[in-house]
Amino acid sequence: MRKQIFTLLWTIVIPLLAWIGYFFIPLFDSYIYSLFLSTLLAGSVLAAVHHAEVIAFRVGEPFGTLLLALAITIIEVALIVSLMLTGGELETRALARDTVLSSVMIILTGIIGLCILVGAARYKEQAFELQGVSAALVTLTTILVFSLILPNYTLSAGVSEYSTIQLGFVAVLCVVLYITFIMIQAIRHRPYFLSPETTKDEDILPEKPTARTTFISAVILLLCLGVVVLLAKSLAPHIEETVLKAGAPKSLVGVIIAAIVLLPEGLAAFRAANKNRLQTSLNLALGSALASIGLTIPAVAAVSIITGVHITLGIDMKAMVLLLLAQFTIVVSLATGRTNILQGIVLLAIFLLYIFLIVVP
Repeated sequence: MRKQIFTLLWTIVIPLLAWIGYFFIPLFDSYIYSLFLSTLLAGSVLAAVHHAEVIAFRVGEPFGTLLLALAITIIEVALIVSLMLTGGELETRALARDTVLSSVMIILTGIIGLCILVGAARYKEQAFELQGVSAALVTLTTILVFSLILPNYTLSAGVSEYSTIQLGFVAVLCVVLYITFIMIQAIRHRPYFLSPETTKDEDILPEKPTARTTFISAVILLLCLGVVVLLAKSLAPHIEETVLKAGAPKSLVGVIIAAIVLLPEGLAAFRAANKNRLQTSLNLALGSALASIGLTIPAVAAVSIITGVHITLGIDMKAMVLLLLAQFTIVVSLATGRTNILQGIVLLAIFLLYIFLIVVP
């Protein structure tokens, strides 16, 4: 008999407790309460992974992974825009750039590297559809160059900035590229993003969740993602204080917050790779990276143009070298349609160097 997927009680209770805990922050602003909220934050992340998998199994690939990527990115955009509008211009000038760069590096080197390593350690080699990955990488590379590298070499505005008309034009191009990729992924060439290996014995698969279960999971997923971002923002001052006490630079805080926001997708990708579903892992990771930069930069650009707040997009030379190295390694590693353990170790090495150079610049 097939197993059934149920909405576990704890995956509903934990996010609700997290929301209650968030609203009580003004009354209990202490390290002990922050530790309690951190526990609820971790539980909400795990709950988000469960509900995302329920929805993904119901709607099928690649729509399930696309849904999770879009949900997290929309909340990330809302967080950045709210900080831009409430913080000072100098404090938030490079916020979008730093957040997007951290997200992309974590996804390309950390999440993908770990998924390849875990999958290869268990199955030696894993296969995926090369056409889908190639389409994602081509689009991602173009948007990364447009958004984070090209601003260093334009002449119409300040250092590492676009002028208003340049910013608007690049934002439109990013949106067009992302929408085109979504059409390719979900409609025109959907088989490119499906696993090349099909399960022979369908009886081992669980039954698809009912429409009622899927609706409940969708609502709880949004609650989970929302409270994860809000708690991450609220815990940021305590994280920043801890980082500064440890002697690390303030920029490490942005990496920690980005890692927390990406944790649901990271765990979902990890679990998929561990079940020999690397295609799902890559759909999650590359889709999330594309959504992160393809939607965040245009949204921030629109806010900048409307409000007149200047934003810095160009990254420095050190970050540029690491980003291009990560892109080159990903392209070469995924060029054959199969992965092995060496590729995962190389990507993780780049990720560890990225983090190390933030702590020890």
